[in-house]
Amino acid sequence: MVESPVVPGRPCSIAATLQLTGDRWSLLALREILFGNRRFSQIARNTGAPRDRLAVRLKSLVADGILEKREYQATRFEYHLTDAGKELLTVLIGLMTWGDRWAVDDPPLVLEHHGHQIQPAMVCRTCGQAISEDDLHLVSHAPGWTINGPDTHDDIVQSS
Repeated sequence: MVESPVVPGRPCSIAATLQLTGDRWSLLALREILFGNRRFSQIARNTGAPRDRLAVRLKSLVADGILEKREYQATRFEYHLTDAGKELLTVLIGLMTWGDRWAVDDPPLVLEHHGHQIQPAMVCRTCGQAISEDDLHLVSHAPGWTINGPDTHDDIVQSS
């Protein structure tokens, strides 16, 4: 199980996720492992990460329960996604989809599903409807916090 990291500021699952996976080398390593490149040399080559930094990030992802190391030869290991790591697929596809639209002129890679290019969409599993920003209603469950920030008397006076 992934242990919840302590993060400064608003208690937030996004902040906690970024604390575990948020640097470039971690996300690119996860991409490579998702693509089936599980050996350190493959991950280093395909990410362009400095080997020392990559080693630290992989060790951290293993310690945080996102990856696991499996021996394939004496003293040689491959990295595999845990169940927690597999659930990051939607995050990686979301980053790729956004990047295809906003960060590159021509997508360098296309993901296919049953012979067609995927068109990801965010859909509510409960009702099956597409989710848009306008449909969201935020409810704070963090003690001492509202949607606007810390629940202090000063904030109440300022917003009146």
